[in-house]
Amino acid sequence: MRVAAFDALFAEAVTEVSPSGPGRIRLALRPEPQIAARVAELTVRETGCCSLFTFTLTAADGALVLEVGVDDRHREVLHALTARITAAMGVPGTDS
Repeated sequence: MRVAAFDALFAEAVTEVSPSGPGRIRLALRPEPQIAARVAELTVRETGCCSLFTFTLTAADGALVLEVGVDDRHREVLHALTARITAAMGVPGTDS
């Protein structure tokens, strides 16, 4: 159920995805209070269950950013997540 909720979030709210350092990606989100609340709720549920991801949600200077990180052993999972996000955004040529 969370997978579908994350996919919907990626398609509707992510405006940009980029690397943010080793084992981290940065998602620029539409800077809306309801998006921030939705992201916070989803990430709390994910980490409360069994997540190998770390999430940092930042709202500053009119921007909303979610950073997603993994440890070294799970970088391939992060790569797959990045491909999933870009596909949900409709970015061409991202099927890895």
